[in-house]
Amino acid sequence: MTLAATPATRAWEAERGRLIGIAYRMLGDFGHAEDVVSEVAIEALNEERAGERVRSWPAWLTTVCVRRTIDRVRSLAASREEYTGHWLPEPVATSRLPEDAVADRELLSIALLHLAEQLAPDARAAVVLHRAFGMSAVEIGEILERSPAAVRQLISRGERRLRISPDDADAAEAPPADPAALANLVTAIEGGDISAVLDLLTDDAILWSDGGGRVRAALNPIFGADKVRRFFLGVTEKAIAHDPEHPFSVAILDANGEPAIALTHSGRTDVLALEFDAEGRIRGIRQVCNPDKLRFVL
Repeated sequence: MTLAATPATRAWEAERGRLIGIAYRMLGDFGHAEDVVSEVAIEALNEERAGERVRSWPAWLTTVCVRRTIDRVRSLAASREEYTGHWLPEPVATSRLPEDAVADRELLSIALLHLAEQLAPDARAAVVLHRAFGMSAVEIGEILERSPAAVRQLISRGERRLRISPDDADAAEAPPADPAALANLVTAIEGGDISAVLDLLTDDAILWSDGGGRVRAALNPIFGADKVRRFFLGVTEKAIAHDPEHPFSVAILDANGEPAIALTHSGRTDVLALEFDAEGRIRGIRQVCNPDKLRFVL
């Protein structure tokens, strides 16, 4: 998007990466985040042309971006209720995200973007602005038109819901697996040793699969290691039937600021975002296989 150079557009260009970081964390959809930020640019131009005095363009742009994103979250809620199967966030290659969007990788993982769907739009905005962008309750309150006390309550409740409360160490997000562990995982998959892979699951592991009606996927979450094993054994059988010599092709991606696995099989590619517990075992698998959601990561 090319804009004539004015104070408003220069400020927008400077803030664009940060604004995309805010919108994407709230929406879990990179395409919609870019649309919102483009709309903010148009609104800034209109504000400037109308002769309105803006004391701080960065603050003005942030406020408009957050409010427009909240509106977009609400407008998308109905369509996501009608979505075929389980909705998962759209993964994005870390290299494609603007630097300002990933300067702080807080709340960028697929797991936390997925959990954030449980939060009301205002609560989502408050947690994102506070955790990922270091804004105070007073600053957030001005954007959301709420008192600082109300904002602090939104943040506290939201952090507990996302299991990132600083007061609860056991609830904090576990670190991703180290590169060596992921490399071993890829080797096991490529070698067809699916049992070794599935033995890494915790007993209460959960699989979420998002095909969006475009490709075959589990319509509902699959709970428990045994059921997740059966699901992937079924996938393996279909992959072998499709190509007995090379049923799987696997690669490690850097997506959303952490490693993910691209698994090609049966004429399609899935992106697997893995969530690990503190001991390095897999407690959550988010399988994004809707091809419409893979355009920014593959």
